[in-house]
Amino acid sequence: MNTLFKKYLTGDRVIWVIAILLSLFSVLIVYSSTSQLSYKFRNGNTESYLFKHTMIILLGFLIMYYLHKVKVRYFAPISVLGMVLSLFGLIIALVFSSDLSTARWILGMQPSDAAKISLLVYLARQLSMNKEELKNFKVFVLKIVLPVAVICGAILPADLSTSVMLFVDCLVLIFISSVSWKNIGGMLGLAIGGFLLILLIGTVQPKLLPRVPTWTSRIGAFIGGDEVENAADKNYQTDIAKAGIARGGLRGTGPSKSTVKNILPSAWADFIFAIFIEEYGSILGGVFLILLYLIILYRVIVIAKNSKSDFGSYVAFGLGFSIVFQAFLNMGVSVNVLPVTGQPLPLVSMGGTAILVTCVSFGLILGVSREAQFSSNKQTNEEYAS
Repeated sequence: MNTLFKKYLTGDRVIWVIAILLSLFSVLIVYSSTSQLSYKFRNGNTESYLFKHTMIILLGFLIMYYLHKVKVRYFAPISVLGMVLSLFGLIIALVFSSDLSTARWILGMQPSDAAKISLLVYLARQLSMNKEELKNFKVFVLKIVLPVAVICGAILPADLSTSVMLFVDCLVLIFISSVSWKNIGGMLGLAIGGFLLILLIGTVQPKLLPRVPTWTSRIGAFIGGDEVENAADKNYQTDIAKAGIARGGLRGTGPSKSTVKNILPSAWADFIFAIFIEEYGSILGGVFLILLYLIILYRVIVIAKNSKSDFGSYVAFGLGFSIVFQAFLNMGVSVNVLPVTGQPLPLVSMGGTAILVTCVSFGLILGVSREAQFSSNKQTNEEYAS
């Protein structure tokens, strides 16, 4: 095992181990939770979904392996191209989709997933290269606020939760940099004002933003609880998820013995955490899984501190925080402490683009940790992020 890590799986060993553990859990729980899908579309053939999911995970690990061998500084200029391409994909999806609920997809992929990585790496580049220039608010708006607003704004009409989540990821990354509190406060104020304007437009002209009523309905159902009109219908998913969690108790019902997986919408994706707790219990299925993501956050902080450049530090922390934040959003929805967001559990939920993008993030994080281990000379930020 030690030889394997030294020769092939270089970089942070803890990250490698956790990624492997999450993938193994994913295979087990996806095999169980897709029974509803298999009977509906595959005549009960659950193995077909298991095989597809396993192949995607293996492809993801292959991508992770090769990316962690590449020098991280090469991804700095690529991030600009990635932002342009993902923005183009987001616009195409919005323009050519007949329904905004399907505008998240283009050719079976979600351009918002690629946009997340591209934007965070782009911000890491700007924050590391332009420390002095970003003290000027006009420059800060042009190089930081505007790209964030464009990407998040392009995602927002079809996917509010992803847009808000990405904005928070960016805000946290900017917060840990040398940007002044005044500029951060200005950015936050512009974002709140812009979002309120969007809600107003969607309320006055619902045809322009037809998903605004859905946003307000979900938030209202979450805040109002049983007192909201048609609360049983609006809280249907979370009520079933809570029933599954309660049934699991401390030790769980056992592998593949979930009952709510057959009636819970998106049991294999958005609510997979509830199925996991029902089958494996609150200790293994709940606390242990939460602990794994917390360890990821701790390790990316360590990697960021040990990085040989600011760019590497920002990339590792930004992508790592994004993974952990998304995980806690997913888990928060399942236990009904957050409104329904539609976010998958990273590297656990069934999916295509989401798993591959998560593996790309892990690959870059591992690349930063690998360079910190094997590099003895500190490179300048300009060389690293040019």
